[in-house]
Amino acid sequence: MIPSVNPSGSDTRGLLHYLYDTGKHEDHTDPHLVASFDGMSPDPGRDRDATLTDLQRLLDQTVMALPQHARPAKHVWHTSVRADPGDRILSDEEWADIARRIVAATGIDPGDGQSGCRWAAVRHAEDHIHIVATTVTEDGHHPDDFRSGARAQAEARLIEKELGLHQVAPGDGTAAQRPTSAERHKAERQGRERTAREELRDAVRRAVSGARSDEEFFDRLAAAGLLIRKRAAPSGDLLGYKVALPDDLNKDGEPIFFPGARLAPDLSLPRIRERWSADTPAPRQSEAIRTGPGGPAAARRTTASVVWQAVLVVEHGEDALAAAHIAAAGEVLDALAKTSAAHTRRELRDAATAFERASRSHVRAVRGHDRALRQAARDLVRGGPALGRSEDGATTAMVLDTLIFLITVTAHWHARKGHAQQAEAAARSAEHLRAAYRAAAAQPLGVLHQRGRRLSRPMLQRQTALLREALPELAEQILAEPGWYALAATVAEAESAGHDPAALLSDAAGRRELNTADSVSDVLVWRMRRAAELPADASHLPETSTTARRSTKRGESTGPSAPGRRRSGEGTSRPSR
Repeated sequence: MIPSVNPSGSDTRGLLHYLYDTGKHEDHTDPHLVASFDGMSPDPGRDRDATLTDLQRLLDQTVMALPQHARPAKHVWHTSVRADPGDRILSDEEWADIARRIVAATGIDPGDGQSGCRWAAVRHAEDHIHIVATTVTEDGHHPDDFRSGARAQAEARLIEKELGLHQVAPGDGTAAQRPTSAERHKAERQGRERTAREELRDAVRRAVSGARSDEEFFDRLAAAGLLIRKRAAPSGDLLGYKVALPDDLNKDGEPIFFPGARLAPDLSLPRIRERWSADTPAPRQSEAIRTGPGGPAAARRTTASVVWQAVLVVEHGEDALAAAHIAAAGEVLDALAKTSAAHTRRELRDAATAFERASRSHVRAVRGHDRALRQAARDLVRGGPALGRSEDGATTAMVLDTLIFLITVTAHWHARKGHAQQAEAAARSAEHLRAAYRAAAAQPLGVLHQRGRRLSRPMLQRQTALLREALPELAEQILAEPGWYALAATVAEAESAGHDPAALLSDAAGRRELNTADSVSDVLVWRMRRAAELPADASHLPETSTTARRSTKRGESTGPSAPGRRRSGEGTSRPSR
């Protein structure tokens, strides 16, 4: 349940007209009062003899009773209270009780014999009400409504528990502004999945990802098809910007512009500039990724390595450094979403959108130490769009495997700090990343699984013994996983390339605990292939002496992967993050 206290206004009747109007607002159905300060206020929605003017005059009476010079210029207090989409439909009686509790909690009408303001609660849709009040009490004073928004939120948390509704995580004031009900219904009428505000927020975040200057940032916005207005000082210095969608128009047919700060607190121009002001360019690396043979795959490999370092910083670093890396992780997600293949694009965009809330908190980030992650985001963008299959797709799975760990430790970091909304957002983002990972990893792990199945029996037996020697505490779990064959094929490739497979296994397992991994073998596959610089996609690799096809003579079993064990799930390996 979300109470949203609006800025004070001066036109009581104009607000009432909006709440009761059904002609211009398709979402306004059967507008009527559910509660009021006296329980007897005229209801223009249900009483044919009542008018908007009657209700307006009643609410404004305490204001008009004051001398002209004592009347507040902004005397109209207005909040909407909206239920979660998953909540049941509340009755008028329940909404009436909610309204009374909100005006009491905010100091508008505290009750208990204290003088209160006049107010009315209007319901014109199933999922929310609007409360209108005039901020002069019956005894002619201003109400004690300081921080009424925060007080309304606190009361809403109690109401959710008592009524068994969806419990919203408490916020800390760093969230981006939610779309208004008018914006949401406009999007519905136009057949948009999201509001213009939300589309612009994501577009700006993608433009920021890895950018290094005002010029590059605005070039990206223009390339994304956004309309841009810049605000400059008399000296010519750029102070701010606004953006609009070309087809999002007001009633006069003009584009509706949103300042960056209205999209999200960290998208104002000064806050954006903090990101690249501390950057140290690494032109040779970026140029190599952009023009070299690796392209998107090379950028993803580099990103996977950088992300692992960020995991350590978030887990063990100082708060300001951790906050910087968390914010930069959002840029990496935005860059991946921008350059992803079709079969992972939706989940990656949803992951980036969800993580947006987790990228900010009251812990102020110290920029500069996050330059490696920002460089990785830049390289992803410069590397260009990734193909769904081949090395591009396989390295996408590789980087997603590492990002899941980073986003998960971010959720834990926020939880330890008491950042409930951010922790919840990071957890949602991780779920989307797991879905994207499964889509990206299915083909490359399937290829490795088949190569593992073709290993000779002596080779599999030797690798089983090697696994038990290198990782005695994890060996039996790994051998029981469907991903064991993919890991066996990776160990064989590493050994064929001249690496010490036991050392690689030990190093891969020791980089971080694996208890939270859905599939230990999957994690070890990607860590080993990255460390040994093996191709992420093995589909075009030639068969080697260590991957010779096993004999399929009549009467010879293809055999289990470990002596004396009959393995289950010997079909194609399915990634399970």
